[in-house]
Amino acid sequence: MVGISAWHRNLPEEPFEPGIEVAGLRLPRVGLYWSWHEMRRPSVERVAGPVSAIHATGMAVPPRSAPLAVTVNDLAFLRHPDHFTPRGLRFFARSLELTRNDADIVVCPSQHTADDCLRVGIDADRVRLVPYWSDDRLVLPDEADEVRQRFGLADQFVLWVGTAEPRKNLAGLLEAWQLLGRKGQQLVLVGPDGWKSNLGGALAPSDQSIRLLWFVAEADKRALMQAAAAVCYPSLTEGFGLPVLEAMVQGTPVVTSVAGATAEVAGSTGVLVDPTNPQEIADALTGLLNAPDDAARLGKQGRERALAEFTWQRTAEGLMEIYRELAGL
Repeated sequence: MVGISAWHRNLPEEPFEPGIEVAGLRLPRVGLYWSWHEMRRPSVERVAGPVSAIHATGMAVPPRSAPLAVTVNDLAFLRHPDHFTPRGLRFFARSLELTRNDADIVVCPSQHTADDCLRVGIDADRVRLVPYWSDDRLVLPDEADEVRQRFGLADQFVLWVGTAEPRKNLAGLLEAWQLLGRKGQQLVLVGPDGWKSNLGGALAPSDQSIRLLWFVAEADKRALMQAAAAVCYPSLTEGFGLPVLEAMVQGTPVVTSVAGATAEVAGSTGVLVDPTNPQEIADALTGLLNAPDDAARLGKQGRERALAEFTWQRTAEGLMEIYRELAGL
């Protein structure tokens, strides 16, 4: 296996170093994406040599110079076009066109995304469902408590993790938190600022019940999930919702959206809410915070579901089956 990248001035640092050999094309990222999408060159073989199959793991689609699989994580830009920039909309629209025309196989992480692909005209016989997985290591309580104390967090807090963008519905979560009016507890937000968002500016400096940690290391993120009383992820739409699965792995109860892929991941172990109804989000959080035994039971069921349904073996075998099919093996 060979990874293909654009040209970058610096190599990635830990923990983002790739686990496989990477061959770099000579164009920077923006130029490479434009060249791939509009000129349909350069081919990956220019730096990788002969290949049996190509897998575009995101929405940047290289030319089909060998049998091609494309992963479509979601089609959120069609459901909520106002949530994206004009440039982003153009990129995703062209990517979908190329996927529809060129891909031999379309890989989807959820049935929700697979159904969206069928609705936009991708043939059912090309669509494959390969869910994601998360490292199943359970963070030790002492490790989680150390991270909580290091960040100066309350003994009981609700955690949100993600990139701040409109479809993550942070505005709805913040409104729900204000409806709770909890004292001595915190809402903790983790992740980078994205687009059409002013996360830091949206928080009142005097409100100590909301803590914005921005980006944290992967180990700290998992420890925070273990330490949290609940993880709340009320997105308007998701193609999978990895933070939901990561929380389940840590045995932490989850409040998430009743519609879309996050409900698929959480199943009956999650508290499912209408993400457009802040009062419903607030009531769900109140139920978990006021009933720790029920919350612990849901968390235990969530971990059991995660370990049984979302394994690295299932993901790896699903992808290997696709690669063999593409390569004619």
